Amino acid sequence: MMEEDKTTNSQQVPTSLEKNEAPSASEGIPAGIRSIRDLIDQVTGRNLQDYDEVDAGYAEQWPFPFLALVGQQEMKLGLVLSLINPNIGGVLLVGPRGTGKTTGVRSLIDLMPYVYESNCYYGCVEEDLEVGGMDAICPNCVEKIARGEDLSTLRSARLVELPLNAQLEDVLGSVDQNAAAHARMRVRRGILSYADQNLLYIDEVNLLKNEVVDVILDAAAQGSYTVRRGQFSATYRSRFTLIGTMNPEEGALRPQILDRFGLRLFVQGLEDVDERFEAYLRSKAYMANPKQVVASYAEETMLARDEISAARQMLPKVTLSKETAKLGLALIQKLGIASLRAEITLFEAARALAAADSRTEVTLDDLQQIAPMAVRLRRSTFMQNYFDGQKMEEEEILDAITMIMKAGNE
Repeated sequence: MMEEDKTTNSQQVPTSLEKNEAPSASEGIPAGIRSIRDLIDQVTGRNLQDYDEVDAGYAEQWPFPFLALVGQQEMKLGLVLSLINPNIGGVLLVGPRGTGKTTGVRSLIDLMPYVYESNCYYGCVEEDLEVGGMDAICPNCVEKIARGEDLSTLRSARLVELPLNAQLEDVLGSVDQNAAAHARMRVRRGILSYADQNLLYIDEVNLLKNEVVDVILDAAAQGSYTVRRGQFSATYRSRFTLIGTMNPEEGALRPQILDRFGLRLFVQGLEDVDERFEAYLRSKAYMANPKQVVASYAEETMLARDEISAARQMLPKVTLSKETAKLGLALIQKLGIASLRAEITLFEAARALAAADSRTEVTLDDLQQIAPMAVRLRRSTFMQNYFDGQKMEEEEILDAITMIMKAGNE
């Protein structure tokens, strides 16, 4: 059952993980369900059962079920694709307040894949031992190796939320004074290190300090980062999927930051009256008895998690033909997009979509579905006007060179 977790994840690690085995749904996929998208469409549309109002008198964290979200197909598809393929480069949700952006992100908790996570306070894993030997891990982990214990455990990935008031030391890490007292001076892990192989969520990313956003984006791009504090330094892995939300009314993102997000999802208010009423009913039921609402979607949620895990395993087999790729590149060039991240996101998201549909080859239809999410908000009018202006200067330079060369030859 789910228990309170004030840090990131509301789901208790299943008993089967004690044997490093990821649990799966006990029953097969219902008839008519061929992929994760079919499952989302079918379950999202079903009616919610009657519920009982309960007040247990204490706080519990029960994330709103992902499959209970009404409408917002683009948001749901983009978030699922980010779970299937981290190489997409993260997701940015853009929309007004009250449209379910944060609810959608937090509802991913129960769909997270299973990953190996360090058991160490300093983040030591088996890879450190293989690459750098015993000197690359802390003394406590050296003792664990001697006892034949594992440095990491298979557990559900987590949603790590970055506070809006986070400082650089919180994000990167700081000197561990307690370790210094025991002659084991090390750099304390920061939020980025804890986010390794997890989802890092930044609400209102457009309001975050620029220097904090810069280091997060650099760490996400490199997959690791090094912290230096005086004579001490430490390198940590930061292979996380970045998800951000923003309300354009509250300010814009710098172009450099915006370019680093892979998919850009528009989350607008529901326009259909029936959908808005259904969203109200589900919200009302959730506020009255969140445990029962979560339980009513538990079986389908486990199936969705299995489908996402299967898609992640299939992803390396998914190919993109040269002919299909050329069409995608032609679209990007037609739109005048300079950033190479456009095609990386387009092609990697298309591969994830094919894997979600249990296919091993990307089709033109995949590119058509992904293109709006991958290439929007990438064109720069300023840079286009800048280079147009530079063309005039280049022509003047070439004309001057031609005249001088001609005069020299006479």
